[in-house]
Amino acid sequence: MRVRRGAAMAAAVLTALVPATTAASADPAGGIGDPYFPSYGNTGYDVGHYDLRLDYAPDTDLLKGTATLVTRTTEELDSFTLDFLLDVDSVRVNGRPADFSSEGHKLTVAPSRPVAEDRQMTVVVKYEDRPSEASWQDVPSAWHRTSDGAIALGEPEASWWWFPANDHPRDKATFDVRVQVPEGYEAISNGELTGRQTRGGKDIYLWRQDQPAATYLATLAVGRYEVHEDTTASGLPVYNAYAPDLGRLAGPARASIERGGEILEFQERTFGPYPYNALGGVVAGPEADLGYALETQTRPVYSHVFFSRGSNTYVVAHELAHQWWGDHVSVDTWQDIWLNEGFASYAEWMWSEHEGEGTAQELAEYTYDAYPADSGFWTVTPGDPGSENVFHPAVYDRGALAVHALRAEVGQRTFYRILYAWQQEHAHGNATVQDFIDLSEKISGKDLDPVFDTWLFTPERPESAPGTLRTAAAAESAPAKPESWDTIQRNRELFHDGQHGGHGDH
Repeated sequence: MRVRRGAAMAAAVLTALVPATTAASADPAGGIGDPYFPSYGNTGYDVGHYDLRLDYAPDTDLLKGTATLVTRTTEELDSFTLDFLLDVDSVRVNGRPADFSSEGHKLTVAPSRPVAEDRQMTVVVKYEDRPSEASWQDVPSAWHRTSDGAIALGEPEASWWWFPANDHPRDKATFDVRVQVPEGYEAISNGELTGRQTRGGKDIYLWRQDQPAATYLATLAVGRYEVHEDTTASGLPVYNAYAPDLGRLAGPARASIERGGEILEFQERTFGPYPYNALGGVVAGPEADLGYALETQTRPVYSHVFFSRGSNTYVVAHELAHQWWGDHVSVDTWQDIWLNEGFASYAEWMWSEHEGEGTAQELAEYTYDAYPADSGFWTVTPGDPGSENVFHPAVYDRGALAVHALRAEVGQRTFYRILYAWQQEHAHGNATVQDFIDLSEKISGKDLDPVFDTWLFTPERPESAPGTLRTAAAAESAPAKPESWDTIQRNRELFHDGQHGGHGDH
């Protein structure tokens, strides 16, 4: 445990004067209440905004930061916790120095005086450390260092390595990120680039995400990226960045990422208006040792491996679909992961249908046939996969089959009404699998328990593929392989194999 004293005498006096029962204290081992990851997140307050002022030295991996969290208390507090691994210099609460200590991935803060319930609480944390040296248990680092910088991203834990936070999707907030790096380096984060200047041999970037984001969807990429800035047909600013060590993969990567605006237009017709103020992507090179992609809000990050066999618009369709499914409407707990991955995977099938490379029905039948009845694949239930299977292939593939089963059961028009209504009713919020089932039944007027029980909660292979139109004779032979299958299945393998040793997306 690391302990720092910010206002020891004042705290001692207050401890003597204020009865211990008048305010809540943080439990360093506790969290926000997630059944899969009990220590993740924190209680007692809600964060409304993060202001991050960062100075990063790529050659030494030294990160200096001042994080200001604008919060509102949900109970009276004499202490609270943040998720953070780096070495902290000082903490202030509502302008006053506070005591603090670090244990595991929790930073415990004791204000100089208790903060009443339903009050604004501004927390300022100053820190300086090398993120690549931080660790906790066997959780893989979300800080991926390269020879010219680093990339910060991860799921379900992410912020611990670069800013203190309430690191759980249930507490979403807006972001301002100011990053100072050596002149000639790019510093990329979420949202819109609102300013850039050079001063004293340093380049300074100002990023703003003006719609709420879960903390795992915040990213930072520093390096000598090649940047392409543009606007979509609707006027959204586009900021795409490509690592300098992509080599022969640069062409396929650009051929995929630069179609983002086109893919977005297609998805808006199904999911509703795009909910954010910017669009883009970051392609990491081999040095980042990143084997997956992640839907970091407005600016997904992609490993170079997705483009090793040529262009891959399917992974772009997957990550952009997450801007609605996972980012705009986020899980309430990680048990609800199907809402993210099932729909993002199905978005690949829909893009395949749009591109004429295999219909969603053909992909459903081929996916169903790809997993024999005795495969362990069918024992994982996407509606409640368990913490060890949050990113299991069944959450993706069987999850997509569940979406197709819903579409087949209610019809295409009603299916689209459900998807659109979901985004409207839970805009910038959180929801559960049960919430989605309830909405689907309300809009369709049908009892959909048989559909969802079969595809989301029964640990065995259903009798047939959803919506199958094949005759009994045709069903005895394997369906023809859709043209898009190899690329989509390769994405699945990368999503699974590239996860941070069990955590990651995807």
